Amino acid sequence: GDTERYRLIAWCIMPNHVHVIAEQIEGHRLGDIVQGWKSTAAHLINPILQRRGRLWRREYFDRFMRDDDHLQASIYYVEQNPVKAKLSDDAAQWRWSSAWRRQTAGEDAGGPSVTAL
Repeated sequence: GDTERYRLIAWCIMPNHVHVIAEQIEGHRLGDIVQGWKSTAAHLINPILQRRGRLWRREYFDRFMRDDDHLQASIYYVEQNPVKAKLSDDAAQWRWSSAWRRQTAGEDAGGPSVTAL
């Protein structure tokens, strides 16, 4: 399963893009993980949109987390994306994010506890 390939840390689904912070598990290629996400999402989304064909661009953008401060800042950036885009007044109210998931399911829902930056 996917839990053998990566650990999901934070995410935010926006109207026209997605942010994901994940830790790949040794022995698994990031490109294969991302391709799996894109393939699964396309198979679910295309029928809803009554369309066929490619849903995603081929490329993706990755960043190496240098230290815990960089990781925490990146989580904050990802989860604040809907607030910055004026889609929500509060990151925890954006249902398509790890911030909302933690808020509704508690800290035991998975993912780190993000401190205010």
